[in-house]
Amino acid sequence: MDTSSGAQHVETVVVGAGQAGLSTGHHLARAEREFVILDSYQRVGDNWRSHWDSLRLYTPALAAGLPGMRFPAQRTAFPTKDEMADYLESYRAAFDLPVRSGVRVRQVTRAGAGYLVTVDDGSSYTCDNVVVATGTFGRTPSVPGFAGELSPGIRQLHSSDYKRPEQLQPGGVLVVGASHSGGDIAFEAGSAGHPVVLSGPIHGQVPFRIERRPAKVIFPVLFALATHLLTLRTPIGRKMRAEVRQHGGPLLRVKKADLARVGVEMAPARTVGVRDGQPVLDGDRVLDVTNVVWCTGFRQDFGWIDLPVCGDDGWPLERRGVVESAPGLYFVGLAFQYAFSSMLVGGAGRDAEHVVRHLVGRYDGQRPATEGSTTGRVPV
Repeated sequence: MDTSSGAQHVETVVVGAGQAGLSTGHHLARAEREFVILDSYQRVGDNWRSHWDSLRLYTPALAAGLPGMRFPAQRTAFPTKDEMADYLESYRAAFDLPVRSGVRVRQVTRAGAGYLVTVDDGSSYTCDNVVVATGTFGRTPSVPGFAGELSPGIRQLHSSDYKRPEQLQPGGVLVVGASHSGGDIAFEAGSAGHPVVLSGPIHGQVPFRIERRPAKVIFPVLFALATHLLTLRTPIGRKMRAEVRQHGGPLLRVKKADLARVGVEMAPARTVGVRDGQPVLDGDRVLDVTNVVWCTGFRQDFGWIDLPVCGDDGWPLERRGVVESAPGLYFVGLAFQYAFSSMLVGGAGRDAEHVVRHLVGRYDGQRPATEGSTTGRVPV
């Protein structure tokens, strides 16, 4: 129904239709609550489709399913990014989840005891609850301010814009950020014949080949550890959460030996500035390159939530996704939200289930907000 302000009222607005948002929608639908999922992409799964062409999941299909629907592949196979995207689209259709695509949420503000959600197409919603499921690493690519001082002859790409080596100009490549995405892209550029420097400290590497038989045998055990041991309930889990959130992750599929084999120089020095239009590494080394790929992640930008919900480090002040200072506001899909597995596709469902259980508990057994609702779905 419409309020006097012209905003449509719905009990819960979920922001984001990735694995976290769709998992939340699944649990809300099972609880027969009224909700809508808003997503900025034109098609469910487009966030995955936008990644570089060769990307495959770092976890096998057995850990890539969402609640109620296993991933349609051999359990030990590593899905491609397009297969993951198609799975998410099929998941939405299978459970008839109400997704409005192609709309970006611009602002969330207080509105009485609930919230007002403003969308970029001019529409708005009033609601009792907002579940923020915009992804682990935020919306905004993180690039240092001095990037604008680089020579205009240098092609700059953020990892979110990089698709394939053919985008690179002939000549040297500086890949900034030595986490798993930086390692993968540096390896691909080196394999294509570019001289490559991978800048930044490498935070370890997984000590086995993730796609070989021994890893496939032990992966269920590793996933269980990531789900039940490495959590906020254990000292080792709490320590790891701080490390994961403050620093880059380890090399996963690509190893140091692989990088060395294709000629990638692994420079532990960080990229710190520009001189005469060229990038400068810590230690005053100037690099003569024609390409820079920024594998520097994304900023956790929640400025569009007009509420004091973040701490000094920029991360939401939540406990397992529940924001106690703002009843009815939730997060799903944050890095290490509850466990290491929160960052994996297969871990999204448990975090979403916890949030929805808390959300439903607010109503103490009352009927869904929409009179006569039986499914909880909102027309979109």
